[in-house]
Amino acid sequence: MRNLSFLRWRVIGLLLSVVVIVALPYAITRNTSNDALDASQWVTHSSEVKSITYRIAYLSRDAEAASYRIVLSGDDETAQGRIDDASHAISKLIWQLRDLTRDNPDQQALIGSLQTTISGRSTLMWQALWRARHNDRPGAEKALRDAGKLFVLGDILDKIVSTEDRLLVDRRKAAQAQSSNYRLVLGIGAFAQMALLGIIVVVSERQIGERLRAEERESQAVRRSRQIVQAVREPIVLLDKELNTLLVNAAFAELYGMDPDETQSLPLAELGGGAWNDGPLLQRLGDVMLRDRELWDYELNQRTADGADRRVVVNARRVQQESDEPALLVTVSDITVRALVEKQVKELNRQLEGKVEQISDVNRELEAFSYSVSHDLRAPLRHIAGFAGKLERHLGERLDDKGHHYLGVISGSAQRMAQLIDDLLVFSRLGRGALRLQPVDMQSLVDEARALVEPDTTDRRVEWKVAPLPVVVGDENMLRMVWQNLVSNAVKYTGKCDVARISIETTRAANGDYQFTVADNGAGFDMEYAGKLFGVFQRLHRASDFPGNGIGLANVRRIVARHGGRVWAEGEPGKGARFHFSLPASDAGDTHRQDRS
Repeated sequence: MRNLSFLRWRVIGLLLSVVVIVALPYAITRNTSNDALDASQWVTHSSEVKSITYRIAYLSRDAEAASYRIVLSGDDETAQGRIDDASHAISKLIWQLRDLTRDNPDQQALIGSLQTTISGRSTLMWQALWRARHNDRPGAEKALRDAGKLFVLGDILDKIVSTEDRLLVDRRKAAQAQSSNYRLVLGIGAFAQMALLGIIVVVSERQIGERLRAEERESQAVRRSRQIVQAVREPIVLLDKELNTLLVNAAFAELYGMDPDETQSLPLAELGGGAWNDGPLLQRLGDVMLRDRELWDYELNQRTADGADRRVVVNARRVQQESDEPALLVTVSDITVRALVEKQVKELNRQLEGKVEQISDVNRELEAFSYSVSHDLRAPLRHIAGFAGKLERHLGERLDDKGHHYLGVISGSAQRMAQLIDDLLVFSRLGRGALRLQPVDMQSLVDEARALVEPDTTDRRVEWKVAPLPVVVGDENMLRMVWQNLVSNAVKYTGKCDVARISIETTRAANGDYQFTVADNGAGFDMEYAGKLFGVFQRLHRASDFPGNGIGLANVRRIVARHGGRVWAEGEPGKGARFHFSLPASDAGDTHRQDRS
């Protein structure tokens, strides 16, 4: 039977060799055909990329022309519709370009620059439209001129097209080289086929000798396995189809008080003073033997030879013996200590769940209280501000400078309190609303945050350094608030610097999390008070020096915590600060852009 099995495998080996000899030329021919098809597809791909690029250029110029028409001639619904349609279409076309060129980092970088340029042009055009609608025609025209000067599209579009043309030429050269390689491979394949036939003959003869040696090694392995079974400290028993013992190792004999010299043909149900006389277990073991199933982690209590009650786990499977008679291999694991520990752990977990539920209830009550108090304080504040204004108008000229000062303090304090209440409501809502998770482009959020603070940097010199930022999974609106708070803080606290230097970068932690950093060379802070930075209404600088209400960083901490990350800061008085926050890694992608400053 063994010789027949060996012969069968030799025949299979010869058939496989014939298949290889026939299939190799076919595979090479097929690959050549596939490469030709790929070359045609690349031509179509390049044409599609260039077509989309030209379409973006046309839509951008059409939107610019429509903007000029509105600025010069007034509101025009048709022109506004062209602008809106162009903006929507350009956004879709850029994403199509990204998808078509995702295998080319150079093109991805150019498309990133294109998107940034279009975004800048769009921002200035929208400013021009806003100014035109507010009768600031010179400002609107200046904004449109700035859009054309500061954000030039032509060079970027030409680079994208020329890069695609160069890629097409390179791919054609690669296809020609591949064709030459295929001819070489065909020659090598023919030589290999002849060599393979010779090897088959030699190997077949050697396999006969290897088979004989393997049989001897198998016999030795069986003897060694029996020795290993006896040496293993885990109880093991081998049973026949009647559940009588065939082989018992020393650990099994010791645990169940068996005589090492009399372990053959003993009924399992009688071993260990009836420790195995468990009806469901015996039925399961018989089922394993009859139906060739396996028994996994069957737990039961047994009283062993030492009189101790133990919790054990039984595993069993059917094995084939050399005589082709099936046998049942049973192993026993003592889990008494583990069972006690698991019981204690379950009790501790139950207590912990109770504590967590109590803490959750307290947090919900605190958030509800904060929201209720903030909401109920609005009406009295409106009354204070309103009646202060009425009192000032009522007294009129009878009110002296001191009276005006007092009423101004009352009105200003009421307004500041109203702002604090609004901020507290925002802080409360951040803890209650559900997260809307989606892929979020952190680079775009930083660009938006920078655009918002540009009016505050008009008369200042600010040097920006923004590293390529990844795409993460999170709530886009919440993460937008994080960047707006951190970027605006960096601009604010560098207000007294001759040259403000603000950098934004990201790294990967050892566990794969993203770590983002916003650094500046501004006022900084004393690390002794760093713990107060992220508290509600906690400030380390006077409001007269740097305005604010102390709620922004608290919002940052809450948002990042809800995303599973953490926030921390480093600083030194007069030497700037570095604010860090981390977010868990995701499969949304590691798309980056080129550095911009």
